[in-house]
Amino acid sequence: MVELNELIGSYEQGMVDTISKMIAIKAISPASGGEGEGKRADFLQSILESWGFKTDRYDYKDEHGVGRPNLVVKFGDKDRTIWVVSHMDTVSEGDLSLWKTDPFKATITDGMIYGRGTIDDGQPLVSSMYALKALKESRSNMKYNFGLVFVADEELGSKYGIQKLLGENIFGKEDMFFVPDSSTADGKAIEVAEKSSLWLKITFNGRQVHASTPDMGVNAYRYSIRFLNKVDELLHSKYTKSNGMFNTPKSTFEMTKHEKNIDSTNIVPGKEVSYLDCRILPDYRIDDVMNDIEAVAKSPEFSPVQIQFEQIQKEEATKPTSENSEVVVLLKGVLKSQRGIDAIPIGIGGGTCAAFFRRKGFDSVVWFTGEDIAHQPNEFLRIKDMVDDAKVFAGLFV
Repeated sequence: MVELNELIGSYEQGMVDTISKMIAIKAISPASGGEGEGKRADFLQSILESWGFKTDRYDYKDEHGVGRPNLVVKFGDKDRTIWVVSHMDTVSEGDLSLWKTDPFKATITDGMIYGRGTIDDGQPLVSSMYALKALKESRSNMKYNFGLVFVADEELGSKYGIQKLLGENIFGKEDMFFVPDSSTADGKAIEVAEKSSLWLKITFNGRQVHASTPDMGVNAYRYSIRFLNKVDELLHSKYTKSNGMFNTPKSTFEMTKHEKNIDSTNIVPGKEVSYLDCRILPDYRIDDVMNDIEAVAKSPEFSPVQIQFEQIQKEEATKPTSENSEVVVLLKGVLKSQRGIDAIPIGIGGGTCAAFFRRKGFDSVVWFTGEDIAHQPNEFLRIKDMVDDAKVFAGLFV
């Protein structure tokens, strides 16, 4: 193990170079105005194949006609495989004025690398690929095959990523799954449970008129504000249970995206489109939340507008992975032996590919080391964490 860890340590500059180049290759979903993961997949595939790994590629066309690539490598000749599943796509940069550096140009300072997608999910992706490289070059005696998976479309529901791959007869019923897509700064938390998620698009249709004659129209903007406030108060007052296992103990209901309405100040908008992001404890059903939202829309107060709902994403919480499962015990053992960490199981509100594995009956865990700053401006990783996590990933196999 000492030789293996020393070998991984010698890869530090290569890891830095790889993620720096990767950050510059945007991988934003076409649904968010991007070009998808194609160029990034090409880059990563070329590296893996230059190292001598056979890489299977699965491309699925999305609703925009864009190919969404997924990369799969399986190394070893054992009966069972441990799969390490990371995602290639990123969210957009958001408000560019909040960034201190160019989000799509790696900025290295004080042992950290800044850029969009560094922590989500670039750091563990690079850690896992260099762990695979080290196991191959060290000719370590592996207990399991190393399955490396880089997926598309994780940020917007995994429709063209892990959900598709689960239908490709890739994974064995005795395999184990690691999804490095949720982190804590001290590396002590192993995610074994996730909340239900509901992403809701709400369209308000009124009547557009000149702002000087508002009585002739129906201000969709005003009604949207009233409606969202009522829904916000209702959901937060009704769904109040708390579960200390989750890093955010209560269900959350957040107003997020708001689409542009009109260009002129002197026009009453006739259409408004807003979004809700709901992360719901397993104690509650998504349909019950949805029924409450629809009941508000049916109240006489909102009869002047037509309110339409579209469920962009609906994922019921799955049964948690047992903290006594083989995959949890294995990871806890490696963390204890390598870092002296007594890891603890937790639940999160964010959704990961692990939920899809759990839904299929596969035990899976989510873990890596880093600040919980996904989707924030000035996102960064610590180079030391990237290298040390590669050692943990490699340690799972020997």
